[in-house]
Amino acid sequence: MIQEESIRLKARNVWKIFSSQENLDLPEKLSGLSKAEVQSKYNSVVALQDVSFDVKDGETFVVMGLSGSGKSTLVRCINRLIEPTTGSIFVDDENILDYSEEDLIKFRRKKTSMVFQQFGLLPHRNVLENAAWGLEVQDVPFEEREERAMEVLGLVGLNGWEFYMPSALSGGMQQRVGLARAVASDPEILLMDEPFSALDPLIRRDMQQELIRLQEQMQKTTIFITHDMSEAVKLGTRIAIMREGAIIQTGTPDEIIGYPVDSYVAYLLSQGIEECAKKLGEESIETIIASLKTEDKTKMVHESADLLFHLLVLWKAQGIHPSLVMDELKNRENISGLEEKKNR
Repeated sequence: MIQEESIRLKARNVWKIFSSQENLDLPEKLSGLSKAEVQSKYNSVVALQDVSFDVKDGETFVVMGLSGSGKSTLVRCINRLIEPTTGSIFVDDENILDYSEEDLIKFRRKKTSMVFQQFGLLPHRNVLENAAWGLEVQDVPFEEREERAMEVLGLVGLNGWEFYMPSALSGGMQQRVGLARAVASDPEILLMDEPFSALDPLIRRDMQQELIRLQEQMQKTTIFITHDMSEAVKLGTRIAIMREGAIIQTGTPDEIIGYPVDSYVAYLLSQGIEECAKKLGEESIETIIASLKTEDKTKMVHESADLLFHLLVLWKAQGIHPSLVMDELKNRENISGLEEKKNR
């Protein structure tokens, strides 16, 4: 259970209904109805229904769901790019839905930063100027913002690219600029809406590793949106699964894998397994285990997360609980010790 003092963000009973008759009592009328019933009866669309969750300070909280589940609407409600219909969103015990326009501008500039699926770089500005854009909006002096932008570009591996235009960069490099821009202003909360989904698989994996590395250094409270279960398992401290605008399960990666709450979550897991199987090809389990036996087990957990996902489910099928696998890996113990514990 998360201790109250460690919670950075709290969402309580958040609804978002797109309707010509949007009003405060609409959620009560629509509660319990399916999306199809709401559309036919009220000519309305329920994007979020009674969503509540906590995000711990410094964790990566992944919201995972298929297209239309409400995950992108949810992250946009957190910085009020989309206004919730009802509910409360507390950041440091302040309900941001009560903010004035001036308070909201300060909140967006100082406390949060967002990375979008589409990179959103300014095409007429070079890499350095793009990375410094958030600081410029905050009226940070030129020399200070340029120094900070140079620093974060180095953090994301773009030393030497500062004066190139975005058009000269690959998709992965452009997203690195977007990530640098987001962290340059040192936000307390980082919002990431499917930031890697438009990238090629290999570049996507590199960017996942980059985010893990940055998170180890910065320990930012991060809310990460994805439709990819293996990505959720790889990046998330905890995962929230969404379906039809509601959160149906929240837990750590091994809790989600070990105890799917219903057939829908089990289906998402099965799809993740299939994706992992495609990547693994015909490799045997022995070969996979051998490839994971590295000296640096922490690095192995991060870089082999797709394999880890596959192994967690595979070993569960063989009678070993996934939390045991996770503990073994994180504690840097010999993987072969799992077989001994299985047979005890």
